[in-house]
Amino acid sequence: MSGPRVNSFFHGNSSGVNFSIILSSVDEETGRLQLANCSGSTRAGGWNLNVTPGVNVSKVTVSLTQNLQLCLPNATDCCVTPLCVLETLQVVACRDSVMLAHLLIQAEIYANSSFTGNVSENATVIPNQVFQPLGSCPCDLTAGACDVRCCCDQECTPDLKQLFNGSCFTGVFGGDVNPAFDQLCSSQSMEYTPDWFPFLCVQSSLNNTPFLGYFYHGSTSTPRVPPFKIPLQTSPGKLFTGYRQGDPIMTEENDYFTIPQQSLAGQCVGNAPVAYLQNFDAKCLSDRASYKEGLPHDVRINTGTGDFIQQNVIYRTITDTGTFITESESLHTAEVVCQNVTFAEHYTFIWKDKNIERINVTVFLGSLCDGEILTQRFTARFLNSESNNAAEPLGNPGYQVGKPVRAANINASETFGSLNIWQPAGRGLCTSATYTPVLFGLDSLSGCVLEVDINEDCSFLRGNVTEKLNSLIQATHVGKRHNSNYSDLNDWVEIIRLDPFNSDTNVSTTNLNGICPDIPANLNIRIIFADVGAVQGIPQQEILAVQISYSTVIWQFQCGLICENSISFLPITAAVQFIKVPAQPPVPITRFQINYTEFDCNRNDVCWPQLFYPLTRFYTGEPYSQSLAKGLVLAFLVLLAAIMSNPWFSKIWNSFSF
Repeated sequence: MSGPRVNSFFHGNSSGVNFSIILSSVDEETGRLQLANCSGSTRAGGWNLNVTPGVNVSKVTVSLTQNLQLCLPNATDCCVTPLCVLETLQVVACRDSVMLAHLLIQAEIYANSSFTGNVSENATVIPNQVFQPLGSCPCDLTAGACDVRCCCDQECTPDLKQLFNGSCFTGVFGGDVNPAFDQLCSSQSMEYTPDWFPFLCVQSSLNNTPFLGYFYHGSTSTPRVPPFKIPLQTSPGKLFTGYRQGDPIMTEENDYFTIPQQSLAGQCVGNAPVAYLQNFDAKCLSDRASYKEGLPHDVRINTGTGDFIQQNVIYRTITDTGTFITESESLHTAEVVCQNVTFAEHYTFIWKDKNIERINVTVFLGSLCDGEILTQRFTARFLNSESNNAAEPLGNPGYQVGKPVRAANINASETFGSLNIWQPAGRGLCTSATYTPVLFGLDSLSGCVLEVDINEDCSFLRGNVTEKLNSLIQATHVGKRHNSNYSDLNDWVEIIRLDPFNSDTNVSTTNLNGICPDIPANLNIRIIFADVGAVQGIPQQEILAVQISYSTVIWQFQCGLICENSISFLPITAAVQFIKVPAQPPVPITRFQINYTEFDCNRNDVCWPQLFYPLTRFYTGEPYSQSLAKGLVLAFLVLLAAIMSNPWFSKIWNSFSF
């Protein structure tokens, strides 16, 4: 032990057990430590032994009663040397002269280094750097020795200073910590002094100099930027004003509330913040080795007004894991290790206006074993507490980024349509691929692989590929807005279809197996949209037109040195591109702006057409009536000054005066 107190524990029933602390001694002949016994050895002085009984465990505390302060003159009960205590102790537990246990303690304790005597009044006083430089001789770098060329060094004797008296350091480094500045009246450093310098110079002592500020900027702080934290409260006690669409939801610890989501690259991000009023449905692949738990469900959420609510969590068990386990490897039964993990988490946010009222979470648990690949699913859905419908921006009928594009099939009895792209699974074959809706504002590219026989008929292949691509577009119209009414045809825009090029009439008469030209393997979906306004600062975006076109390729059967297989693959893709255009066409450039660019106010700093800019309609700094009135008053004053400066005005004035 190196401190004045040490604790240990005695395991067992302490009833009837006597504890004692004994000072151990060393046998002079053998040099070995003599073990204590229960017959009654010499008790160690200056030590205190305290036993706190418990249930089958007793706490044993050994503490030093001696003062650990160094001895001052004429003082007692203190430490004579810095190494105050150097002893070997033994704590013995005996019952009926039978030793049950013993504890060996090597005590090496030093005296306290703190000084408790009278402090000398001759303490060094550090001057305030605002009014007086802290270093009066910056070139004095060596303590107790003379620094060459440092004439302000107090260790330099007059004889030593004579050696470098003509080469002393100048300026602040040489001790001139208050140099004369150029604005000082007594300063003669300026080579060309203007005539008005004596009227505007500064009369000041050198003790009050702007160079003092050079010695005062010394406070630094280590930047602390914790991950996923933002200072929402700029001042203490200020309540939150609520969430806006797209704002990250915050927790009680001022952290982002995160749920695993998919990034633009398709990978799963485990700590992605949840945005207010933005639904999502994410799927993440994981196995038992790479599985990680997400944010705990006991985290409290900020409602948007400074209050905090707890999540309402319901746990359920997955019995049929076939929809989640996508791949399995055969392992020996003895080697399989399973773990209880989260298969899916469904979050439902009940909101009203700019606040969150309630959060319901449903967690599905299941067993994941080695060799299995799990497809986790995480969803977030915002429901209005008044309508119980999916989240819509308050009063904003336009599309928002990440929302599905609405489609309708006007020609069918069921008007509901779909605009989808592929979501491949497994080997990526078109036969096993599923669909996912086209999300507004997100350019995407998806595809699948179609199996083609070497003897495939080209006409049949073109029809098969066209049918696969058309299955993605089960619609004739697309909604202009996210709340387009199915019964109002004006809320929808017709899909412009550019049919694939049909080359049956131009097919070569030569019969070549394994080669088919003009295969419409690429589907291009172009959606044109524009900002038509804003609601509560959120842009209102509408779809103006949708065009569907096809790109053709030449399919050729691929094989190695010998064509052992009769099946080849044809990749077909679907690309979605969102094109933003201005809501109104820009004003065309006039011929004058094209030919005379020096008068173009947008490309030149000097703009003569804007000489009377405050009097034009382009000036919006104040109402036009006020700027016109001020301009007329200014014109009147100029006219009045011109009249009064004429000689005949003075004659008329004199004639009226007398």
